[in-house]
Amino acid sequence: MPDSLVIIPTYNESENINSVIEAVMSLEENFHILVIDDNSTDGTGEKVDTLVNGKYKDRLFIEKRPGKLGLGTAYIYGFRWALERNYGFIFEMDADFSHNPNDLPILLNACLNGADMSIGSRYVKGVTVVNWPMGRLLISYFASMYVRFITGMPVRDATAGFVCYRRNVLETIPLDKVKFTGYAFQIKMKFLAWKHKFVLREVPIIFKEREAGKSKMSSGIIHEAFFGVIEMKVKSWFGKY
Repeated sequence: MPDSLVIIPTYNESENINSVIEAVMSLEENFHILVIDDNSTDGTGEKVDTLVNGKYKDRLFIEKRPGKLGLGTAYIYGFRWALERNYGFIFEMDADFSHNPNDLPILLNACLNGADMSIGSRYVKGVTVVNWPMGRLLISYFASMYVRFITGMPVRDATAGFVCYRRNVLETIPLDKVKFTGYAFQIKMKFLAWKHKFVLREVPIIFKEREAGKSKMSSGIIHEAFFGVIEMKVKSWFGKY
């Protein structure tokens, strides 16, 4: 079994899922993929099933959950699945091509060369985001500035969802205490890794707005992130992460 597993949460991504799986599988590094589908109503799970039972049966896996339970819980489920199967490097990646599968080897290389957690960053070298509305770009950019200001964490793209972890990071972080579901989940995982003295390294990527399917952004996700950062900081004063 290879060292690397890419976790891809899905909810109604039938327009993208086959193509993104093919793109990852075409890489030289021989990644495995775990799709975690939250009861998609558009046939996403069935499309993955066809590939699982076909040409990628030894490299592609799917776990189906009974409903839309949130991004954070999907990744926690996937992290535990990966740790049980002894993967050395575990990735987070979106299904919609906003994260370029060709950047997976770059994130892996960063972890092979000293990083415990590598982050595909939109803001470490200026702003490298394509086709986002200006309003959404400003929210994202200033959200990361807000996180740095409140927490002191030296990460320019705190809400980034394109990440590679060494397994010891996920073995150390108390996953059962990570309750956030949206952007706050991404911030919390970086905050916990930083507080546990792991080496975080941002790798510049070009982030592209999805071309197919619908965004899962909501006001609830933004609200959770805004107040979740304050909660994390306050708890950290008392040694609670």
